[in-house]
Amino acid sequence: MLLKDKVAVITGGAGLNGLGFASARMMAAQGAKVVILDLEQANPQAAAAQLGAEHLGLVANVIDKASCEAAAAQIKAKYGRIDILVNNAGITQPAKFLDISGSDYDKIMDVSLRGTLYASQAMLPTMIEQKSGSIVCISSVSAQRGGGILGGPHYSAAKAGVLGLARAMAREYGGSNIRVNCVTPGLIATDINKGKIPEDKRQGILDGIPLARIGEPNDVAGCVVFLASDLSKYCTGVTLDVNGGMLIH
Repeated sequence: MLLKDKVAVITGGAGLNGLGFASARMMAAQGAKVVILDLEQANPQAAAAQLGAEHLGLVANVIDKASCEAAAAQIKAKYGRIDILVNNAGITQPAKFLDISGSDYDKIMDVSLRGTLYASQAMLPTMIEQKSGSIVCISSVSAQRGGGILGGPHYSAAKAGVLGLARAMAREYGGSNIRVNCVTPGLIATDINKGKIPEDKRQGILDGIPLARIGEPNDVAGCVVFLASDLSKYCTGVTLDVNGGMLIH
């Protein structure tokens, strides 16, 4: 098992059809004890229960630093360590550039970018103490190509910020044997885009993907497990594209 005896924390992981829960499920199958963090209405306890009794679901809000720190304290008290953090929490919004309001911008930036900062700040002290850890940040192909299929420019900006923040963390914490890498998914079939792609545009989208299909959550989860595990122990500051060839660069 790739993650035997590891403790893995996943933010925004309670959605059963999302990238976070797919990663949680695959990590559990590889021997990790998984902690799912999410908002109360998402019911992270129920999501964790689907993985098994040894896993944990905690209510936490990634845009609230104290909430992240409280979660980290609970995790360390229960398991004694934190080996992996997956910064998965994020929201999107379709909007044209001139239509983005200040509150729209703040909302999108807060969850993806501030959330990555606060969750990482909360979990890093334990990793530093252990002198080991792996942080995987979920960005997006839209950060690289200047726009996705559904998210607006502020979503692209937030996800580009995640790339820069992760690279800076990789430089700062490499000496503590903590690796920080990013995954940039393309179009993946999750609840965030379910029913939002018009049928008349679907074939055009597929024509731009060399693998000729929309991705599945497990396609991303497998890459998250790779970056979390010792298979990638000499990789840090990496951006791993998972887009079926939508963006080749």
